[in-house]
Amino acid sequence: MTLRYLDFDYSEDSDGCGTWDAMASVTGEHLPALHAEIAAVLDWAHDRFGGQRGPIEDGALWDYDLQAVEETATGQSLHYDEDTRRVVSAAGAAGAPRHTITLSLCGTAPFCDAFRERFALD
Repeated sequence: MTLRYLDFDYSEDSDGCGTWDAMASVTGEHLPALHAEIAAVLDWAHDRFGGQRGPIEDGALWDYDLQAVEETATGQSLHYDEDTRRVVSAAGAAGAPRHTITLSLCGTAPFCDAFRERFALD
């Protein structure tokens, strides 16, 4: 499976446990596709290592954390007022909300190796 929205970075601790972190930020029209991609990743993990999820320090093989934020930006117009010698701003229209989602998966070497292979990650 090729990941379109999730771009994972990998880090590893001194005990050999790895963490895959991804962040994606989309407008509402792309949110269902991003949710589907996240579901596909977690479906794979649950299918392959489902009964072995939990805190790594307690002996589990993998775990995950999923967070989301919805933000709306309001543009501003700026201009320089020669009389007051200041920059003056005026609020513009609110933009479309952006949905930013972070997904972190951590796991032991067997989990990380299988994850890397399944999603063709470097």
